[in-house]
Amino acid sequence: MSSNGIPFFHADHVGSLLRPQNLLDARLKWKAGEISRDELQELEDDAIREVVKIQEGVGLNVITDGEFRRENWWIDFISQINGINISEPDVGAEFKTSDDKGSGYVPLIVETVDKIHHDRTLMERDYTVLSSCTSKTSKVTIPSPTRIHFHSGRPKVSSKAYPDMEHFWDDVVQFYQNEIAGLEKLGCRYIQIDDPVLTYFLDDRTRDNLRDIGEDPDQLIHTYADVLNRCIDKRQDSTHLSMHLCRGNASSSWIVSGGYRRLAEAVFPVVHIDTWFLEYDDDRSGGFEPLEVMPDDKNVVLGLVTSKFGRMEDKDTLKRRIDEASKYVAMERLGISPQCGFASIDTGNLIAFNDQMAKLELVVETAEEVWG
Repeated sequence: MSSNGIPFFHADHVGSLLRPQNLLDARLKWKAGEISRDELQELEDDAIREVVKIQEGVGLNVITDGEFRRENWWIDFISQINGINISEPDVGAEFKTSDDKGSGYVPLIVETVDKIHHDRTLMERDYTVLSSCTSKTSKVTIPSPTRIHFHSGRPKVSSKAYPDMEHFWDDVVQFYQNEIAGLEKLGCRYIQIDDPVLTYFLDDRTRDNLRDIGEDPDQLIHTYADVLNRCIDKRQDSTHLSMHLCRGNASSSWIVSGGYRRLAEAVFPVVHIDTWFLEYDDDRSGGFEPLEVMPDDKNVVLGLVTSKFGRMEDKDTLKRRIDEASKYVAMERLGISPQCGFASIDTGNLIAFNDQMAKLELVVETAEEVWG
């Protein structure tokens, strides 16, 4: 059990799943004006009902909608925030392929053009449809507030709307407090904040990008930790809140490398979440040693199974790595998952549907054998 009484799942997954082709086709038709938003949403509802059955079928006890309503993990949510525009690509942050070459995928910059305010629960339909499809625990994933700021910094925050950056952060915090409260009012009790941005502080290239836009990475990470706490500290005692960190995930490419040591003390004991989802599927993630600063009341879900490629992990190796991690975090507070979603962007990673399912089954089987 977690500290707030909500069940902790030793077998979990980050959230996004490979979209069926008919849903990808439908989104293209909607963008082209060939079908209405209502028609797209009905097709999404049908696809979500099917993907819920699939998750239940492999034995998962925590269910997501596969992020089937999204173009990618963050843009559909953040682009709906009043006062926000999606701007040009951040060319200095191009993702890399497995052989460390440019992938062609470049994240977009967020521009704050007016006062940020919350006028509705953005994830209302997402949660209500999902929860109506399953008796298992429904998990809603939302992008971190850090995604609004990281790639742009102060230069892309309107000085007219926000002459004082403290007021900008105040409004960001109020927005997230309202969104979480709105989800809780609907009955949602498991919310996950996805924040790959925090791992960007591990890599010299992305740290240099921050300096280029006038930000100090050594100070900014503390600002982000404070903002995150202010966003989540008013949640209900019965709400379980997790946070997922990864090093980028788009068509099997990535953005940064580095072990967690560089952020561990500034983040793990500081941010008031219940469960950390941490990427640990390859050497770019480093060892488990930084977990030594993890507080005793936090859970850690080890992302030991890669979602980027179809090669299958060896179950005995997974068990050995879980045992290694238990030197730093108590075994009962550990879990296992894929290191990220299978489709952080709608076209998905370079992995087949059957391999995705085999990996989810491996996660469940390994958890059952380790924890019972």
